[in-house]
Amino acid sequence: MFIARRTFSTCRTLMHENPLGLPRHKPAPTIPRAQRGLPKKMPIAGVKNVVVVASGKGGVGKSTTAVNIALAAAGMKQRVGILDADIFGPSVPKLMNLKGEPELTETGDRLIPLTNYGVKCMSMGFLVDQDAPVVWRGLMVMKALQQLLHQVDWGQLDLLVIDMPPGTGDVQLTISQQIVVDGAVIISTPQDIALIDAVKGVNMFKKVNVPILGMVQNMSLFICPNCNHESHIFGHDGAARMAEDFNVPLLGQVPLHADICTLSDSGKPIVISQPDSPFSNHYRSITQNMLNRLKEIK
Repeated sequence: MFIARRTFSTCRTLMHENPLGLPRHKPAPTIPRAQRGLPKKMPIAGVKNVVVVASGKGGVGKSTTAVNIALAAAGMKQRVGILDADIFGPSVPKLMNLKGEPELTETGDRLIPLTNYGVKCMSMGFLVDQDAPVVWRGLMVMKALQQLLHQVDWGQLDLLVIDMPPGTGDVQLTISQQIVVDGAVIISTPQDIALIDAVKGVNMFKKVNVPILGMVQNMSLFICPNCNHESHIFGHDGAARMAEDFNVPLLGQVPLHADICTLSDSGKPIVISQPDSPFSNHYRSITQNMLNRLKEIK
């Protein structure tokens, strides 16, 4: 059994120092501090570009979008990984149809990501039972996140997509301040209540000097699976107007459709299971626009 599960319940001290239970054959990487107390940003070894997919609010389809973006990029011959940074509610294992515990490298100090559909994946969901809650205080969450950031052997990647948890709290600050993030993609529905929090997300990334690659308007309209009638049940073009107000690109729009939801729940994202569908084309267009934007700002 992977050592992480044993440490969760039997060694409180080790949990505070090493919550993922990685063997200490080598000291954990230290994060040098700048004079003003902020950590120096460190690149992730072997990774060319790091893109965070974020939203201020949960329930806007952020994880589904992040996974389909990663899969679309892999279909464009990119070497891609996805890191699930949601410690308390990881979604990537289900979306990517992955189970099991990651193995360790030969040196014993790094985790080897699980792989499906040609994309490397790492998530807290691989390290705890599916129904087990992660009942941790902030310090342990931050230490676990640091290990996920710095003690995973990604190999060589063109793109690492980080699926962020909702909000603008500790996890977002830790990632944006400790690693080199090349850009952020903000997901929102057109609904005003979602846009309020999306604004906070945009402003947070601007505050920590992370470029905004653009916005994605998810659930832009509802398409009836029976008659194909279109209805703007969450409002009309709210995220598009917000992108214009903040002078950032609108990378694309994705309708709300039963196929996207059903296939995501079954671990067969639509980009993989229905590559020729119009919805897969939306994700590929968003991904291409994102990659083009990355080239512009670098």
